[in-house]
Amino acid sequence: MTTCTKITPIPPQTPPLSCSPLTGPRVVTLAYDGLCTFEFGVAVEVFGLARPEMGTNWYRHATAAIEPGPLRAAGGLTATTTGGLGMLEEADLIVVPGWRGIDEPVPVPLLDALRTAHARGARLMSLCSGAAVLAATGLLNGRRATTHWRYAEAIATLYPEIHVDADVLYIDEGDVLTAAGSAAGIDLCLHVVRRDFGADAANSVARRLVVPPHREGGQAQFIVTPVPREHEGQRLGPLIDWIDANLHQEVSLAQMAARAGMSARTFQRRFRDLTGSSPGEYLLIRRLRRACDLLERQATISVDDVALASGFGTPATLRHHFRSRLSTSPAAYRSSFRHVD
Repeated sequence: MTTCTKITPIPPQTPPLSCSPLTGPRVVTLAYDGLCTFEFGVAVEVFGLARPEMGTNWYRHATAAIEPGPLRAAGGLTATTTGGLGMLEEADLIVVPGWRGIDEPVPVPLLDALRTAHARGARLMSLCSGAAVLAATGLLNGRRATTHWRYAEAIATLYPEIHVDADVLYIDEGDVLTAAGSAAGIDLCLHVVRRDFGADAANSVARRLVVPPHREGGQAQFIVTPVPREHEGQRLGPLIDWIDANLHQEVSLAQMAARAGMSARTFQRRFRDLTGSSPGEYLLIRRLRRACDLLERQATISVDDVALASGFGTPATLRHHFRSRLSTSPAAYRSSFRHVD
């Protein structure tokens, strides 16, 4: 038995983006026949929910249909919208949820509208297989991009001028952003909130989503053992807390293994099972996160002191890891993300 549910926004009660009482960036999420419901829901959840705690300078969100409705969506849903491609003309950010098929052609009017929006300065963002739409515009040529690991090879074959990276969660190229599999869309949306409004706003949205506030885009898309055994989490949990409390100190593999009561070899295997990372990679990610927090929240702390407090030791080492992992410098990161009271 098939259950069909019709999602119908209440017409004219949703004002045009330019008439919204909010004053922040204008976000338009695309809808189409064959809509991927999860990715669409992620974009609406992050950019479209009322958030009075954020004040009036928050996102103005709308949904634009790329073709006449009603539109079938995953899960037996049917959606109708009150706007079409004309809404892209006033968008600051356009979100493309998962596309209906890697080999499915993208309508020419949509390609033209995306190119025009991009040319006037709008950011374009794809979630999961939505990268196929951005690829078809030609705007990813010569750039790095990602998508779900299942589709990476197909997109790389269809569009050889794109540098497809299947081993990351998301890629921010400034005016064009791409996310990997479905849940990575949450990470990229939170990353955009962080860019636009700072760490506190992103953390607030993450709390409502009940997800971690920030995962670096360079993390791997998936791990071999996604759900660790319960007793391993209990056994290594105190060690992970100790690592987080001692990031400023030199922490060796031997120290960590001894605290866990395991041989170094066993510890490395079980730590990877639990976290999806090697102990060294986990330590590096946590130190980067500590450095980012300090740069965001403490305007007067020097880069030298940030390097010491986060365990990198020297500013040169800190800058090296910022360049290799975040494609920026500590100073540029602070300029972009520092918290403003």
